[in-house]
Amino acid sequence: MELNGKRIVVTYLMHLGDVVITTPFIHALRKIAPESHITYVIDKKLADIYRHNPYIDQLVEVDKKGVHNSISGLNAIAKQIRSEGPIDVVINLHPNERTSYLAWKLGGKVTTGMSHFLFRLFMTKVTPLNRKTVHAAEMYMNVLEQLGYPVAHQGLELFTSPEWDEKATQFYATQGVVESDVLIGFNVGSAVPQKRWNIERFAHVADTLARDGYRIVFFGGSMDEEMVQEVIDEMQEPAIKATGAFSIGELAAAMRRCICLVTNDSGPMHVAVSQKVPVIALFGPSNPSLYGPFTEDAIVLETMDTYDVSKNMNQVLRSGKYIGLSMIQEQEVLDAVRTMLARKGMK
Repeated sequence: MELNGKRIVVTYLMHLGDVVITTPFIHALRKIAPESHITYVIDKKLADIYRHNPYIDQLVEVDKKGVHNSISGLNAIAKQIRSEGPIDVVINLHPNERTSYLAWKLGGKVTTGMSHFLFRLFMTKVTPLNRKTVHAAEMYMNVLEQLGYPVAHQGLELFTSPEWDEKATQFYATQGVVESDVLIGFNVGSAVPQKRWNIERFAHVADTLARDGYRIVFFGGSMDEEMVQEVIDEMQEPAIKATGAFSIGELAAAMRRCICLVTNDSGPMHVAVSQKVPVIALFGPSNPSLYGPFTEDAIVLETMDTYDVSKNMNQVLRSGKYIGLSMIQEQEVLDAVRTMLARKGMK
């Protein structure tokens, strides 16, 4: 299938970490199709992830929880995109109903990628998911491989702007951070309760590192503010609370200032990886080889010895056999942080 010199629309309306994980696909697509016009259709609240990405030409924002949360809303988005000219290729990167429907309604000359079973008949070529043997980022790039284009990944990428960088700089200045300070970030939240490590343990680890001379900064969105405050209240040492202070783009800029991030399995973990920040990731019940940090610069602490790739996370939780993150001990996390710091030349 010829991709160069075409008008290509990529549809993907998933969550924070999932969207960041598609960035190697977009980089690879641009290399394959340098003369194509590439549009990325994204959930409006996550648009920062691609706001300044140099490998796309256009960003279309879908208010999927608001005005576009209906068939008529998706039809309006499709009509808007079609009004700008014929679409040569639609590549759908997720097989849920919403994105599959939108991909169909775009009416591309060729519609390929992944699809919900209800819309497969309308696809020119369905590229099946490989959820069992490769990382999710490689799974998306495999769409291109199934179209006949071997690709190599460049890692996760979220491009910031001078305004976002300045916002992060000014925030740290208000917190008394100076150039010589070494920051260690913490991300204690997750949308899934079973992916959250114990608040008291986070506090104890943060206190120990603060006493070692590091500045501690807590990240996360507004939904994490109460949880982060509980950690800070439990601490004996001072910490910087950046939770809820930033947009996604500003968060990326602020995370880049850290020497490493201690994190649960959640979207901000992937944002940190996109900024080349080393991570210490606490994982369970998801399989880190499929959904973990897409980088060599990570230490993953796991709660499971084996993974049944035939079961998704919800099925694992319903089985009643998942022990939980409580099996990860404070000393294990501290040892992992110190190992990472040693790699970076810190004592």
